[in-house]
Amino acid sequence: MTLTYGEYGGRFVPETLIPALDELEAGWREALADPAFAAELDELGRTYAGRPTPLTLAARFAPGKRLYLKREDLMHTGAHKLNNALGQAVLARRLGKRRIIAETGAGQHGVAAATVCARFGFDCVVYMGSEDMRRQHPNVERMRLLGAEVRPVEFGTRTLKEATSEAIRDWITNVETTHYLIGSAVGPHPYPELVRELQSVIGREARAQFLEVEERLPEVVVACVGGGSNAIGLFSGFLDDKDVRLLGVEAAGAASLGTGRAGVLHGARSSILADADGQVLDAHSISAGLDYPGVGPEHAALRDSGRAEYVGASDEEALAAFRHLTRTEGIIPALEPSHALARARELDQTFVLVCLSGRGDKDLEEVLARGDA
Repeated sequence: MTLTYGEYGGRFVPETLIPALDELEAGWREALADPAFAAELDELGRTYAGRPTPLTLAARFAPGKRLYLKREDLMHTGAHKLNNALGQAVLARRLGKRRIIAETGAGQHGVAAATVCARFGFDCVVYMGSEDMRRQHPNVERMRLLGAEVRPVEFGTRTLKEATSEAIRDWITNVETTHYLIGSAVGPHPYPELVRELQSVIGREARAQFLEVEERLPEVVVACVGGGSNAIGLFSGFLDDKDVRLLGVEAAGAASLGTGRAGVLHGARSSILADADGQVLDAHSISAGLDYPGVGPEHAALRDSGRAEYVGASDEEALAAFRHLTRTEGIIPALEPSHALARARELDQTFVLVCLSGRGDKDLEEVLARGDA
């Protein structure tokens, strides 16, 4: 098995999926070499998704700092997930696949998948744990309005891990007609690379915007990490800038990088939450999008090399940052980037860039249930 990121990555999947992955990789390489693919994505980004997204200086949130938010929450659908969904939809069309399946936790990837399927006229099935359907009910209704079939997953923790397992089962059964639109930088090769490249627009834009406004690079860039798509997209713009610190923030109860061990989950080798026998453990977070016991393999490699650091934030810290940003800046963040915000305002550095990966409409019920927002 050839691994993709040092000792991480690879393809640990049933043999029936290997031809589909080979087809996907060949189609991806062909698309990357075709200027028409890049041109179509650029046009969709500008005229449909709302790119470029702005930087916002959060002066009252972090007094004394030059802390900027990369406003992926202002994208169509309300999160960074649309960058990846649009790219994979165009790729699926090139491959002749008209049926799309997806997994979702917080619902933002499910909404993005349902959105692009409506835009391109594809059939769409989204797998979602019933616990996540409960706490992210507005996004369930959005997906259904967009024409997607949302299939509840009722076993295990009834969250993202189980939804991903069900999506893979569907893919195995319907591999000839179906494209699996994975939402994060996880899964078998080439998905981590594909998602990272489609999200790298975040890092490219943010780097250029920060240079324009401050005439220098940030000292530290910060992003929340579940599977890791918004973080790897942001980090990719600064990987070669050795003086820029890369900081990923996990949910304390789902710290695959902070407390995990090497293992295989959902088709790739990465850092996962597992016991001494390799059995995958349950993850927990108030944020459905971070409630996953694994992480993208490139993040595991970045941790091991020391190029990126990964720390945790608790539910309570994320809620406090959610409330603080809302009341000091008039911006309601999703609970996922609230974890990044919790750590960002404590940093010693002055010039800070945070990926605000999504907006908080979907989380209001959960936040209000925890007390006065």
